[in-house]
Amino acid sequence: MKSKTWIALLLGLLAVCAALSIWLLMPGQAAERAEVWLDGALYKTVDLGVDQEFTVRSDRGSNTVTVKDGKIAVTAADCPDHYCMERGFCGGGTQIVCLPNRLVIKFVGEQDVDGVVG
Repeated sequence: MKSKTWIALLLGLLAVCAALSIWLLMPGQAAERAEVWLDGALYKTVDLGVDQEFTVRSDRGSNTVTVKDGKIAVTAADCPDHYCMERGFCGGGTQIVCLPNRLVIKFVGEQDVDGVVG
């Protein structure tokens, strides 16, 4: 193939990847509740309408989780990378994950159906 064709294919692939990345990282609808999972088991279900703070401890480490103004965040963690804290306060969308401590926060709420199920 000619180099112009390869360049066009590469640019097209990059455009698709960029569009998917933006779509996946967009905040979702505001959730009503969040589930806190530790080591693959449900640790606690949290009402996002109630401001609170609690600490999740395990033999791997601890995370302080804060709920404020309908959003939830990991505000303190003893893991080495602190990626979970970088997410900040979220009210929906993708999960908040702390891999070293095996903590996952999933958003739960009413979901809209875009199509008709028959």
